[in-house]
Amino acid sequence: MARMNREATVRRLLAQSPPSVPPELHAEAVRRGTRMLRRRELARRTMWLLLLVAAVVFVVWALTVCPWVEPPPGTAPPLTGR
Repeated sequence: MARMNREATVRRLLAQSPPSVPPELHAEAVRRGTRMLRRRELARRTMWLLLLVAAVVFVVWALTVCPWVEPPPGTAPPLTGR
């Protein structure tokens, strides 16, 4: 399509009145948007809860195991009676 042809087509489309929107479309869009926002908020809260649980589990594990302390040696040297 030539450039002049495209411009004429676009001008013709812009000059027309916009198509009418069905009245039930607005209510459906609001319902879907609300549902989508609720799901997004639920997902966000779930992720924060999982992060909090993971942090608590890590802290409890770290305090129980104490990974920063050097473990005792596995074998001790034999005791001699001298």
